[in-house]
Amino acid sequence: MKVDYSFHDFEERETKMTRQNISSGAPWEPIVGYSRAVRIANVITVSGTTATGPDGKIVGVGDLRAQTVQTIKNIEAALAKAGASLKDVVRTRIYVTNIAEWEKVGRAHGEFFGEIRPATSMVEVNKLIAPEMLVEIEADAIVE
Repeated sequence: MKVDYSFHDFEERETKMTRQNISSGAPWEPIVGYSRAVRIANVITVSGTTATGPDGKIVGVGDLRAQTVQTIKNIEAALAKAGASLKDVVRTRIYVTNIAEWEKVGRAHGEFFGEIRPATSMVEVNKLIAPEMLVEIEADAIVE
């Protein structure tokens, strides 16, 4: 069987596979060598995200729920830059420094994702990059 692809077909596939790196503008992105999110075709992967505010400081120091809310808002902003929204999220991964307080994170996650219901996991880690960070969340989204 011979398969014949026209130049138009190749060009269309090439366009769909273009990589888009989305930056939050954080000064450490170029130092570490990462993007807040990456979109290829209709798949968007959001890096581990914390409750960092626009001023670079942690929002809700000592308050796990407040940090979770800010973290998800930061994910939402990254998704918007990539042409998506929280409704497109199919998977989240939640890292907490104290699993005993899982319910605070879970309820805040549910406020945003209760109807969307992505696959998720929550695991305890020893610590995050800064001692005031209590939660970090990754997200994967697929857009139509």
